[in-house]
Amino acid sequence: MHLGRGRGKIKPPRRAILNGGEVDFDREWNSLSTSLRNIHTKNASSLSFEELYRNAYKLVLKKKGEPLYNKVKEFEQHWLAHEVRPQILEDLPPSLLAAYNGAQLTVNEKRVAGEKLLRSLKSAWEDHNLCMNMTTDVLMYMDRVYCSDNRKPSIFTASMGQFRDYVLRAPLPEQGSLTLASLLYKVILDQIQMDRDGDIVNTALLRSCAYMLEGLYETEEEQEQNKLYITSFEPEFLAASAEYYRSEGSSMMAKGDASNFCRQALQAAVNEQDRCRSTLSALTTPKIKAVVENELVKKNLAEMISQESTGVRHMLDNDRLSDLEMVYELSSWVDPRKDELKKAVQKRIVEQGEDINLAAKNASGAPAAKPAKADADKDDETAKAAPERPINQQTTAAIKWVDDVLQLKDKYDHVLEKAFKSDQGLQTGSTRSFSDFINGFERSSEYLSLFFDENMKKGIKGKTETEVDMLLDKGITLLRYISDKDMFERYYKKHLSRRLLMKKSISMDAERQMISKMKMEVGNTFTQRIEAMFRDMSVSEDLTAAYKKRMRDLGDVELRKAELDVNVLTATMWPLEAMGPLARDGEKKPTCIFPPEIDRIRQSFEKFYLDKHSGRQLTWQGNMGTADLRAYFSEMKGKKMRELNVSTYCMVILLLFNDLPPGNHLSYEEIQARTNIPDNELMRNLQSLAVAPKTRILVKEPMSKDVKKDDKFYFNEKFTSQFQRIKVGVVASGNKVENVDERQQTEKRVDEERGHAIEAAIVRTMKQRKELKHQQLITEVIQQLSARFSPDVNLLKKKVESLIEREYLERIGDIDRPAYRYMA
Repeated sequence: MHLGRGRGKIKPPRRAILNGGEVDFDREWNSLSTSLRNIHTKNASSLSFEELYRNAYKLVLKKKGEPLYNKVKEFEQHWLAHEVRPQILEDLPPSLLAAYNGAQLTVNEKRVAGEKLLRSLKSAWEDHNLCMNMTTDVLMYMDRVYCSDNRKPSIFTASMGQFRDYVLRAPLPEQGSLTLASLLYKVILDQIQMDRDGDIVNTALLRSCAYMLEGLYETEEEQEQNKLYITSFEPEFLAASAEYYRSEGSSMMAKGDASNFCRQALQAAVNEQDRCRSTLSALTTPKIKAVVENELVKKNLAEMISQESTGVRHMLDNDRLSDLEMVYELSSWVDPRKDELKKAVQKRIVEQGEDINLAAKNASGAPAAKPAKADADKDDETAKAAPERPINQQTTAAIKWVDDVLQLKDKYDHVLEKAFKSDQGLQTGSTRSFSDFINGFERSSEYLSLFFDENMKKGIKGKTETEVDMLLDKGITLLRYISDKDMFERYYKKHLSRRLLMKKSISMDAERQMISKMKMEVGNTFTQRIEAMFRDMSVSEDLTAAYKKRMRDLGDVELRKAELDVNVLTATMWPLEAMGPLARDGEKKPTCIFPPEIDRIRQSFEKFYLDKHSGRQLTWQGNMGTADLRAYFSEMKGKKMRELNVSTYCMVILLLFNDLPPGNHLSYEEIQARTNIPDNELMRNLQSLAVAPKTRILVKEPMSKDVKKDDKFYFNEKFTSQFQRIKVGVVASGNKVENVDERQQTEKRVDEERGHAIEAAIVRTMKQRKELKHQQLITEVIQQLSARFSPDVNLLKKKVESLIEREYLERIGDIDRPAYRYMA
């Protein structure tokens, strides 16, 4: 501190003193110089500062300010050069000079010798400050009048510059250009290095010397940036620190421990900031932090992140959240975008995602498990729930794929929140990586739809509303990543149609909740057809009720022998090709031949419906319905009548045996000819009726697990069951996951729909814009369609050419820069 500054005011001299004649400058100066010497030798107790002030005041008033100013400067220069500096040199340890010239000293010797120099300089500096504050008080009038009028630095400022030049920067005897300042900087740097190495140093002493350097300036203007600390010491300190942390970084990386590197780097930054506050100067805090960031962190960050056994990959795989948090903080210091960290996380997400994709492919392509057998349901009132049938292997692989992706998503969401502070850039990178590997898997849309299908059928059973909501949200999260949402829509409609028509869905509320979430995520266009499916189901209920009332009113006994529940589906809204075997190109789909008693009811409903809606056409989908039959078994104990719940095809097959005498049979070919049921559907339904152990309503000869075209079938009079109501489940027609042919058919239909969507978007855009350059048209169409799928640019160009040929558009402009005009 500036000792002695801010003393009380000294009264101006009496007017009588000022009215005298000329003053004897030499006599006054001799008196003043003696007093200044007494001040410097700490012998000022007998001095009258009021008298000294008056003498100096009188000299300045008598125009002697300039010689007084110069004499004081000469005095201080002589004092510093011949009194202060020699004393410091006398106290200077020879070992310190030797060490500067290359001699080796122990740490303790260095510390002791260095502290001796620091104490000597600290004492000289504080004495000089104290004496100059006292001197300033004496020469206050000179500072205010002479120095101010002549733009001279105050005597205090001038003397600080003299301390800089004649104490710190004067060359040492017999040491060439070596100065005390150079030696001081070296000592401070050595002491700081000892502190970094864990040795005990006198931080207060170092702080005092740093404060001395802050109080000295390169020029007499005393500007902040010209402090000796900033211009001379700090560059050396930063350069030495950069070298130290460069070496330290290499040493730490050689150990190959990324976690330890992060901890040490963070601690180094904390230590340096503490050191600046307690030992050096707060001015250096941001600069030394930058050195640590650049030399220790930035130059080693990429290598540290990519270390195979301890880097970010290892941390992610082992849930080392605290380590990842440290990596994130270090990355934030040197790279606001965190590119290296983002690349490492993205790479690992894609690797793990591809592993999940590969596992799903391997699982779905592994040898198939034994086919699922049809089980009879137990009586609704008396039986316990039968254990669920295991779903087939490929469906299991599909569900597992979705579960694995969701687990991976949950894992990285947790990492982003806890370790990466929900960083927006890393979240974007994570989203892009999930999108990449999910869309890189060709069956992602189908597998996600199967995930919803299984959960809507049994996965949500017993769950609370909150749990159901969380489950649906997870599925929607994956839908967000899928780029070909039109492909997902096709699969979802296919699976939804089966749930609705076969009454497999556990909760219609959950179904509607799912549609609502889809609408929020991907828009109304995506869910329009799906919502139309629900409307058809609701309208069908009203239609069935109206038909039953009509039948009651007519009183036709024959038509009332069977009850009919009908679902009338809008062909353009339902995936009708998913409800039965695909008809090959150019072939008509076979129509089932219903028994006469059923066909009369069918015709009755058709007439009822077409009377209400003339001009429409009904196509009956026998493979999608169910029927409840009452069957009589002569050898059944107790009640011989049982109620069978079967598929529509099973009903058609069983009714053939009504008119068959006991002991007679029907061959496979006879059944096929009389029903016109497609072969694959017929085999499945006959397996359910004649092969499944608990539902052998028919007997097959010869008995085997497969149905062949030369098999014979008898009604099983000896069938027994303890249950009053028996459900005959249809044997699965292979995997729920599409085979190669089915996949190709689906892709073909999707491509056709995309072609129509592209044409519609082109026409819609051109109709609005009238004229448009080729690239602008392509860009706008892609933007319009990107919410549903990623349009292929080549297909876009073909559709433009097709529209030109059909005269919807015409080409204008140069060949090199084509443009188009809409033709109304």
